[in-house]
Amino acid sequence: MYPATSEAILAELISFDTTSRDSNIPLIAWVEGFLSHHGVPHFRVDYEDGRKTNLFATIGPDVEGGVVLSGHTDVVPVDGQAWSSDPFRMEERDGLLYGRGTCDMKGFIAVCLAMVPKFKGMALKVPVHFAFSCDEEVGCRGVVPLVHHMRDNLKRPSAVIVGEPTSMRVVNAHKSAVRYATEVTGHESHSALTDRGVNAIMVAAEIVAEINRIREDFIAEGDPTGRFDPPYSTIHVGTIKGGTANNIVPKTCSFGWETRLIPGADRDFAPKRVAALSRKLEGPMKAVAPETGISTTKATDVPGLAPEKDSVAEVLALHCAHANSTHTVSYCTEAGHFQAIGIPTVICGPGSIEQAHKPDEFIAVEQLRKCEAFMSRLAARCC
Repeated sequence: MYPATSEAILAELISFDTTSRDSNIPLIAWVEGFLSHHGVPHFRVDYEDGRKTNLFATIGPDVEGGVVLSGHTDVVPVDGQAWSSDPFRMEERDGLLYGRGTCDMKGFIAVCLAMVPKFKGMALKVPVHFAFSCDEEVGCRGVVPLVHHMRDNLKRPSAVIVGEPTSMRVVNAHKSAVRYATEVTGHESHSALTDRGVNAIMVAAEIVAEINRIREDFIAEGDPTGRFDPPYSTIHVGTIKGGTANNIVPKTCSFGWETRLIPGADRDFAPKRVAALSRKLEGPMKAVAPETGISTTKATDVPGLAPEKDSVAEVLALHCAHANSTHTVSYCTEAGHFQAIGIPTVICGPGSIEQAHKPDEFIAVEQLRKCEAFMSRLAARCC
């Protein structure tokens, strides 16, 4: 027999270790069994055949409109974190539910599933859909084939609500996140003969310095809306590796960097600046050794969520949350992918992002109750 309450369902979901490096198929199979038990049609859209998949389900009539409730099934690793309880066995203490994914974001999925009998028992005029995805935590990649399937094969919904933890506040905008990998290929020589080598680390340092100048330009430009924290687009270098020994002019140096841009910012500004400097630096490099060079590739690209004031999604979410204002976040979600195919999208879900990705991650039971009330109002609107 399948559990009925949000807490009991959440305990089941937490018991599946769906760390992004591993498969989410066992969890999806359990959800499929739950949905089949309640007579809810569903299907998979694979991301990695036999290993990673997305699930789409529909309650109500097969018509245009309705709302998609979207959540990701993967979680971040617990490696090296000091948990006071088993992260994959939910534990309740003083009204808080502990476990990896309780907050980010299996709590939302649990509420969605707990509401299935209520959704099915109402005379829905438009459908309620579930879109449960994979590989969100590693660049929001897994949902892409599902979004494309929705665009190409399904009747268009009127709105998407992504249930990331916002403490049940309605969020209508977030920054994009684009990650790049830059590889500098120099030419080795003895450190006593530096003129006969091309120092890959020192070339890379020139580009890193340019990235810091871009950062200063972003800060100076600021956020015209005044809604984001920090109030400007950001750029930083997160990893760097290079060199062999102090007495060898290094042949290689690689580093990873990212931008997080406010909606409407020029997405090409930073990479064009880096490319222009790279071309300038390559001339002297190749004069010493033709095989040298600089390459930059895009590693991940998560679109931002642009505000759509008074959109169907925003109006619906504000009503269901009993709220009269919207908010922004600086972290990324899958929301931009849905917006990119023309579906108005907002973010609203239980729990606080401050608890996500930490040891002893938790969600308050009270947040689940608020989400259930939100879903009840949503069901009434769909009638």
